[in-house]
Amino acid sequence: MAGNPASGGKQKVYASAAAALEGVVSDGQTLAVGGFGLCGIPEALIGALRDSGAKGLTAISNNAGVDGFGLGLLLETRQIKKMISSYVGENKEFERQFLSGELELEFNPQGTLAERLRAGGAGIPAFFTRTGYGTVVAEGKETRQFGEHWYVMETALAADVSLVKAWKADKAGNLVFRKTARNFNPACAMAGKVCIAEVEEVVEVGAIDPDHVHLPGIYVDRIVHNPTPEKRIEQRTVRQGDK
Repeated sequence: MAGNPASGGKQKVYASAAAALEGVVSDGQTLAVGGFGLCGIPEALIGALRDSGAKGLTAISNNAGVDGFGLGLLLETRQIKKMISSYVGENKEFERQFLSGELELEFNPQGTLAERLRAGGAGIPAFFTRTGYGTVVAEGKETRQFGEHWYVMETALAADVSLVKAWKADKAGNLVFRKTARNFNPACAMAGKVCIAEVEEVVEVGAIDPDHVHLPGIYVDRIVHNPTPEKRIEQRTVRQGDK
């Protein structure tokens, strides 16, 4: 496959999710996975990761998917040994594994999780935040007073591999996210040593206005085209019809 000069002579678009993971994913790695609930999750890449058989994984993700979908697939196969998360309340298998001591868990306030990922991508080793001071979140962590308030020191999060979902990419890896599906994806992408992006549309270099790029291609190493993701809805609530 010919190289793409605009991406440094390296072809970034791979034929399948399995091909994109090949040679990158292995046992014992830490992965940052984008998404919020089931919104903006890299569905095809998660499925391919399950099929790869990689085990002993640490997953950094705001949520843990649901039973039978998203990261819930990897929990069912016991490929995840530890979750670094914010909200995991929609997954019964997660609950069972955690309460039985089969799964390690590092809870984070949601904003703290986002900032830890951002810090990891920016090369900032740690930062202080007021969030969590005086609670179990601060146990075992350094605290310090600045002015009138006390703060908790939180360390950055970095990953061996980032799996993210975007709406559109050009062949150089420049990404455009769609509405709330952006969520944790850019921070996860920047925090990983290798970033694989699953996208619904791939266009030629130059087709995306530079002002519309949400994440520069310098952060993206591999691209998978998945034009018809399932986009499952986590919870659907509808109003009762008028009587």
